[in-house]
Amino acid sequence: MNATMTIEKTGPESRATLLGVKNLVKHFPIRGGVLNRVVNAVQAVNDVSFSIKRGEVVGLVGESGSGKTTVGRTILRLEEPTSGSVEFDGTDITTLNRRHMRRFRKRMQIVFQDPYASLNPREKISTILGHALALHNIGKPGELEDRIVRLLEQVGLTGDYMHRFPHEFSGGQRQRIGIARALAVEPDFIVADEPVSALDVSIQAQVVNLLDDLKDAFNLTMLFIAHDLAVVEHISDRVIVMYLGRIMEIAPTRTLYTVPNHPYTKALLSAVPVPDPTDRKKRIILKGDIPSPINPPSGCVFRTRCPMVIPECSKVVPQLTEVGAGHLSACIRTAGAS
Repeated sequence: MNATMTIEKTGPESRATLLGVKNLVKHFPIRGGVLNRVVNAVQAVNDVSFSIKRGEVVGLVGESGSGKTTVGRTILRLEEPTSGSVEFDGTDITTLNRRHMRRFRKRMQIVFQDPYASLNPREKISTILGHALALHNIGKPGELEDRIVRLLEQVGLTGDYMHRFPHEFSGGQRQRIGIARALAVEPDFIVADEPVSALDVSIQAQVVNLLDDLKDAFNLTMLFIAHDLAVVEHISDRVIVMYLGRIMEIAPTRTLYTVPNHPYTKALLSAVPVPDPTDRKKRIILKGDIPSPINPPSGCVFRTRCPMVIPECSKVVPQLTEVGAGHLSACIRTAGAS
């Protein structure tokens, strides 16, 4: 890929914070009865706090139903938070009205999970990418076609593709177009919502490598949501592990993969396939399914499946505690051990 600009790379620890999420909560009301009253709620996200430094890629992992996508969508205010704050470059965007929020839309973009559903099948690629440019008044009218060609080339496609419709592309090509659409408005921050989960394994590596190249070329800050820990390890500077709407562990990537602290993280890592038939890695089997977010367990939400559970786990909601340099874990049994 030909980078259009050169960025001096620095370590994430030396950079300023771009995104700060504090005590984020998102509950979806459940209505019922004759009067259609709220009778319960899906507790998708509960008390989530973390930060992302400028130019950093943070992986967000967990099983299906853990609340990963809801976190990403709530940060962008595609879903309105129930409570909590989201500070972007020093501004709490949860307090902004639609008009004031619009100027932040340009700086915050998303790459959707499904490359087939995220593109309008009735529009050519030139129109799809042109909408983003026109909406934010980027470039002059005479420059539109050249900008679209450059965008397509930046994601490994050719300018000729701009005259085609989405159904004429493979899944991997569609996802590249989705990435080009996100890049069109020159954002500072991108939420990549499981961008490779719907793709063939042979194509996944290409898209991840593309995102990695774009991150370096444009100094992008990224929240990379996935359930495949092998993919997250390749692209992320730090990793956040979620379970049933709560954060279980946060750590630098190398630390998390070599010395995981939380029992849930250890179980996830034990399930990652190893391409070595002589490696007899011990698998940690979690019993049962992830509980319903409508009625999560008391205390630690992971206790119903945890192999290290003790009676106190049902009474105490464990808080993230530092167990190493930049390494936080929410477990009352492993606190202080790394």
